[in-house]
Amino acid sequence: MFEKLRIREHMEVTTSTGQHVGTVDDVKDDQIKLTRTDSTDGAHHYVAFDNVDRIEDNRVYLKEGTPVPMGVGTV
Repeated sequence: MFEKLRIREHMEVTTSTGQHVGTVDDVKDDQIKLTRTDSTDGAHHYVAFDNVDRIEDNRVYLKEGTPVPMGVGTV
């Protein structure tokens, strides 16, 4: 289990295989808020802490099979 206090602004968020999903903008309640610059629609998107597998090398890795929010990770 990871410590959510280790998640910091500007950390990269990736899939379980290392594919870029977004960049941490903020940590709110039990969610990671992604920057708008990583989204095709210019909106903030969120990933639940329950979907985080691990934190390694200044990256947040999501669990395998975690759905990527629509409009992110494609920029």
